[in-house]
Amino acid sequence: MEELIEILMDINPDVDYEKEQSLIDGKVLDSFSIITLIGEISDHFDIEIGPRYLVPENFNSVQAMWDMIGRIQGES
Repeated sequence: MEELIEILMDINPDVDYEKEQSLIDGKVLDSFSIITLIGEISDHFDIEIGPRYLVPENFNSVQAMWDMIGRIQGES
């Protein structure tokens, strides 16, 4: 999970990602940040984040993203 937090810190270092639970709903991440994040996660974890995973619930917190990454890796 530390790898994911490092990716997020590169995108926006002013957020406490370990505590924040509303990254999307609270508009902490903007659309450009989300697009960048999806690309970085895909490259770093060697996964493809398909359209069915592109829902706010999967990106609202580090834990939600981590769980999504695990589900996608489990499908491979």
